[in-house]
Amino acid sequence: MSTRVQHRGRWRPSDRPALVALLLGLAGFGYRLALTLLTLPGSNSDEATFGLAALHIAAGREQPIFLYGQRYMGTLEAYLAAPLVAVAGPSWPVLRLPMLALWAIFVWLMYRLTRRICSPWCAVLVVGLLALGPERVVRDQLTVVGGRPEVKPAVALVLLIALGLADRRIGARRLAAGAAGLLAGVAVWSDWLIVPYLAVAGLLLAWVLRRELLGWAGALLVAGFAVGAAPLIADNLRAPPGQDSLSVLRRISTAAGPAPPLADRLRGGLLEGVPLATGLCPVDGCARWQQWFGLLYPVLLAGAAVLALVAYRRAAGRTAADRVGPATQLALVAGAVLTLAAYVRSPLAATDPMSNARYLSVLQLSLPVALWPLWLAARGVWRGTTGVVGRLAGASATAALAGLAATALVATGLFVAGAGGLRAEERQVRELADTVRRAGLRTVYAEYWTCNRLVFNTAEAVVCGVLDGNLTPGQNRYRPYWQQVGRADRPGYVLAAGGPADRRLRELLGAGAAPALIAEVGRYRVYHPETAVRPWR
Repeated sequence: MSTRVQHRGRWRPSDRPALVALLLGLAGFGYRLALTLLTLPGSNSDEATFGLAALHIAAGREQPIFLYGQRYMGTLEAYLAAPLVAVAGPSWPVLRLPMLALWAIFVWLMYRLTRRICSPWCAVLVVGLLALGPERVVRDQLTVVGGRPEVKPAVALVLLIALGLADRRIGARRLAAGAAGLLAGVAVWSDWLIVPYLAVAGLLLAWVLRRELLGWAGALLVAGFAVGAAPLIADNLRAPPGQDSLSVLRRISTAAGPAPPLADRLRGGLLEGVPLATGLCPVDGCARWQQWFGLLYPVLLAGAAVLALVAYRRAAGRTAADRVGPATQLALVAGAVLTLAAYVRSPLAATDPMSNARYLSVLQLSLPVALWPLWLAARGVWRGTTGVVGRLAGASATAALAGLAATALVATGLFVAGAGGLRAEERQVRELADTVRRAGLRTVYAEYWTCNRLVFNTAEAVVCGVLDGNLTPGQNRYRPYWQQVGRADRPGYVLAAGGPADRRLRELLGAGAAPALIAEVGRYRVYHPETAVRPWR
C-alpha cells in the first residue's frame, strides 16, 4: 500500500533519503558524463542519421518530421541537438549531451514519483538502480537513436501532474491539463513505443479531472495533444495511401514472419528481454543466473496490483488525493503488462530477443511498482513487525533486492571492463574517416553500418551511398547523398574486408582490384577504381 510522506516535494537538510538519492543520482550522472565524453557505447549509422538531421536543422537546410527514410520515428532528438551542433560543430559527445540531460530529468522525476506513491527510501533504491547501467541500458539512454530517452520523462511528468491535480498542489489546473496533453502529443510523435503507458496515464488524468474534462481543462488537454502531435498529424494527412505511420508500422510488424510458439516468445521476452532492459545482463545476452528477475517480474507485477487494489479499497470514501497513489500504481502495472503483451506478440521476441530488448526499455517507468512488494516484505523484517512466515518472506525479499542490486552492479562492471574494445573500434572508424578524407575522396559507396557514420565523422566532407552485399542499392536513408554519389565519375568504395560486398567488388574489378586498393584501416578496405563500378545500371 502507499505510504504518505510529509512535505514530499521539499528537500530539507535532515531529509536523509533525499540526500542519499542526490548522491546516487550525481554518481550516475558523472558515470554517464564520462561515457558521453568517451563516446561509449560506440556510435553507429542509425545514430549518425539523427546527427546528420541535427546538422541539417542547424544549417536551416531541412526540417525533418521523421527520421530520414522512415515515417514513424520522430526527430525530436535531432532538434534538441541542433543548437549545440550549430555552436560546437558535429561530434558524438555534442550530439549526446541532450540525452544526458533527459536522463537526469527522468531520474529526478522517478524519485519524485516513487516517493509520492511508495516511500522515500524505496525512491532511493529506484534512483540507485537507475544510476547503474551496462551497455544495453546506457545505449538506450545516451545514444541518439530515437524515442526512448524523451518519452519516459514525458510519461513520468504526466503522472506527477495527475498526482498534483488530485491533491490540489497544482493551482493552475487548466494549464496543467494542457501541459499534460502537450507532453503526450510530443511523446506520440517521437516514438509510438510509449503508447501503452500514455494510454494508462491518460486514463488516470481523466479520472482525476472527471467533470473538469467538459470545460476548459478538457479543451486545453486536447489542444495540447494536438499541438504536440502536430508534426505527426500533418505528415499523415499528406501521406500517400499506405505511407501513413500506422500502415508502415503494420507492415513492419508483419514482415518478421510467422509467429513462433507463445512459449518461445514468452521465454525471449521474460528471460532475455526483461533482464536486459532492467540492466542485469551484458549486451550479448543473459547467463542463466542473470535471468531470475525475468521469472519473478510477472509475479511482482501481480503482487503490486493486489497491493494497489487493497490500498485503493481502504481509501474508498476518502478524497481523490488518498486514492490517486494506488491508482497511479495500478496505471504503472497496466503500462508494464500492455508493453510486455505488445512485445511478446512479435516473432522477434523469440527469434532475436537480444537485439530487440531495447523495445522494453520503457519498463523502467514501472520499476517502483515492481520493487514495491519486495520492499514492503523486507521492511517488515527490518522493523520486526512480522511473524515467522513474514520474517521468512522478508528475508527472501531482502535477498532478492540485494541480488538485484548486485547483479546490476556486476553487469555495469563488466561493461566498463570491456569498454576498451568499444573505444578501439571507435578510434578505428575515426581513423577511417581521416584516411578517406586525406585520400581526396569526396564521394564513396559503402555498406549501411559504415556509410552515414562516415559522413557524420567527416562533417559531410565525404558523402556516401549505401550498397548491399551484392553491390546493389541498399538502405539509403537520405536520398540526396545517393544522388550525389551517383553523379560522381570516379567514386571510392569503403567496404568491410573480406565481406560479401568486398568480395563482389574484387570479382568485378578482376586484375584491377589490387591497384584500386589505396588503404586498409583495421577491418576496412578503401578502393578508388579508375572507373565507377555500378552493376545495377
